[in-house]
Order: sequence, then C-alpha cells, then structure tokens
Amino acid sequence: MTTLRAQTETKIRQLEARSLRGLWAMALFLLVSSAVYYGLERLFPLSPEIRSFLGPAPPLNLISLALVIYSFSAIVLILSRMTMGHPPGSGFAHVGYLTGFYIFFHLARASVENLWAVLAAGATILVLSAYHQRTFCAEAISEERETLARLELRERFGGEKREGGPE
Repeated sequence: MTTLRAQTETKIRQLEARSLRGLWAMALFLLVSSAVYYGLERLFPLSPEIRSFLGPAPPLNLISLALVIYSFSAIVLILSRMTMGHPPGSGFAHVGYLTGFYIFFHLARASVENLWAVLAAGATILVLSAYHQRTFCAEAISEERETLARLELRERFGGEKREGGPE
C-alpha cells in the first residue's frame, strides 16, 4: 500500500508542476515581446550582407494572413482538445511559432508596427492553452487525491480485525 501511496503523491506533485507550464510559456512570450518592443533591430541588427543572403522578406500581407490562419488553427486545436478531454499540448511550441512571426516581421522591417497583432494573437492562444493545462491538471489531481483517500480508508479499516467476524 505504501508504494501505491508514494506513487500517487509523486504523481500529484508532477501534475502540480505541470499545471504551471502555461504560465511559464506566457512569461517567456512576454519576454520575447518585450525584446521586440524595446528594439529588436538594436538587439539583433542584420547587416546588409546577411539581408542579401536571406533574400527579400515575404510581403507583409502574407505574413499577416499566415498569423491569422495560425491563430485560428491554434485556437481550434486547443478547444477541440479541451472538448474531447485530451491532454493539453505544450504552450512552448506556440511561443516558438509566435516568435517566428516576430522574426518574419523583423525581416520585413515591420516588427514594431505589427507587435500588437502578434501580442494579441499570442496572448489569446497562450491564455487558452494555460487554462486548458490548468483545468486538465486540476481534474487529474482531484482524481489522484480521491485515490489517496480510498487508500487511507483501506489502511484505516482494512488493517483492523472485526470482533465476532470470521478471521
């Protein structure tokens, strides 16, 4: 019984830590967004040689369209996982994709102008993802605590002998 109790307690601690991943992803995204806001060009300047090596940047309207399509797809994916009861995905993957949009806008020399669009899309996606992560882990923690309560009852009442009953 004690090994099952220890495994259950370990799983609860892991789920509690996992429930914070969405908040960490949001913090990382805000850090990246702050870098863009305070001057990505100053932090990561691109020389004319590097720009000519990379070639021309995609048109702004295509980058914006890709951002809209990605945002819609990510929201639908998160909502479908929530509805079907599937485990949440990693919020850090969304941070990577959103950072990619910042990079594309930076290459097109329009990162500051499009900061708010990426920030709004990212905040929406990451808040929804963090909510899914948090609620999924809360349900799993509740189930594990019920398991602990059943184990405690078994240990309390299963370990004592009843008087007058068969042994």
